[in-house]
Amino acid sequence: MAFQTFPLFPCKVILLFVVSLFVVAEGQYKGFRKFYQVQDSSHKAVFEELWITQKLDHFNGADSREWKQRYFVNEAFYRPGGPVFLMIGGEGPANSAWMLDGTWLTYAEKMGALCLMLEHRFYGKSRPTADLSTDNLRYLSSRQALADLAHFRTVVGEARGLANRKWVAFGGSYPGSLAAWFRLKYPHLVHAAVATSAPVHATVNFPEYLEVVRRSLASENAECPLLVKKASDTLVELLKDPKTYDNITKDFNLCSKLQIQSEMDSAYFLEMLAGNFMDVVQYNEDNRAFEGVVGTNITIKVLCSIMSDTSLGEPYARYAAVARLMMHTFFMNCLDASFSTNLRDMTNTSWEGSAAGGGRQWVYQTCTEFGFYQSTDSPDQPFTGFPLEYQLKQCADYYNISAEQVAEAVAQTNEYYGGYDIRSTRIVFPNGSIDPWHALGITQDIAADLPAVFIKGTAHCANMYPARSEDLPQLALARDHVFFLLQQWLKQ
Repeated sequence: MAFQTFPLFPCKVILLFVVSLFVVAEGQYKGFRKFYQVQDSSHKAVFEELWITQKLDHFNGADSREWKQRYFVNEAFYRPGGPVFLMIGGEGPANSAWMLDGTWLTYAEKMGALCLMLEHRFYGKSRPTADLSTDNLRYLSSRQALADLAHFRTVVGEARGLANRKWVAFGGSYPGSLAAWFRLKYPHLVHAAVATSAPVHATVNFPEYLEVVRRSLASENAECPLLVKKASDTLVELLKDPKTYDNITKDFNLCSKLQIQSEMDSAYFLEMLAGNFMDVVQYNEDNRAFEGVVGTNITIKVLCSIMSDTSLGEPYARYAAVARLMMHTFFMNCLDASFSTNLRDMTNTSWEGSAAGGGRQWVYQTCTEFGFYQSTDSPDQPFTGFPLEYQLKQCADYYNISAEQVAEAVAQTNEYYGGYDIRSTRIVFPNGSIDPWHALGITQDIAADLPAVFIKGTAHCANMYPARSEDLPQLALARDHVFFLLQQWLKQ
């Protein structure tokens, strides 16, 4: 789907765009697709919510407006003289489950590190403005977020006597990019960075995403992406005839009779259904369950087994069976496939709106900084019907941002950060081969102190999650290698 889901914090997804099937309440929209919902909120009481005062606009000295940003602290492993680990928040509410578990805490225990987690401005409870109007969203950017991190590091470092300690930035997905860029832009404040699944290269059109989805499906079963393509093509043909809409409504359990009155309507519906496969591939067989996530049992193997099950009928019927499985898993009574509903939600500027969990904010960032639009413009993938033009029109519909403005913004992002040609030191870039986002990341060493860790067979941010017995050997080795690098770098 177009503007779509993303991560529950350190590893959000990244990640892109139109509302994903399961988005509504948590603001999970296109980009760093994350369609799951958190079912367990028991972690929230474990760590006290702390607050730091930030400037609204770090780059305008004449603007004195301020706001409160949320952060968390875990001192359990800290030993005097130890390093400081800073987990960077992303395009959704900070989840304090990450203060209890995760690979970074394993490293912290071994290294005696103090652990901090800072929520990203405009997400979760870190609300700099009264609402999410487009005028207010101009204060939402990666550059402002990095300035927040710099001020946080300075103030907390001084207040806790940690100014001279070595700080290490951690992040996954978009926060992974922020971790790398924090080290790049503020090298005097952060000693090293672990930039997991970080899409460091901005691009307006990102058809490679679906190309990786095809390859990842084929890695399970060579026929699987071919069957998905047959189903998708059949649906595209059916949408040309309004007489089929009643059957389609029933087949996909839509909340109201399908109405296709524009190309935006059909593109939204087609992307929504493709999102079932995109989401599962991106997070295939990871260990998100520790966050309180449901649906982690649905894997590429499960989807391909359904698509190969001839007892369900033709590929189109199997495609519908996948959609129904997803709805059942996420406790959905029906699927709202209306683009007009999406437009209403995405243009609601209230903090109480259904897209305020992160959807309206993240899509704004894609329109003003990153692009990342997962279009069907490549012939080397199984889906049809949501081209780049559809994605770009959402920028105009939601924020009155033109395609030309998006292109200019993306070019400026790469000019500012360097894209693939990042020049820094002591940044490690872990990526998984199954994860479609690796196409915009660093998968080969740039230099000895800018190494890549490419993990065959793993998905988005896999190395960040708690270890478990089912992990692939290469994933365990990757975690160990990152730890080895941190040990070496912290000696420097």
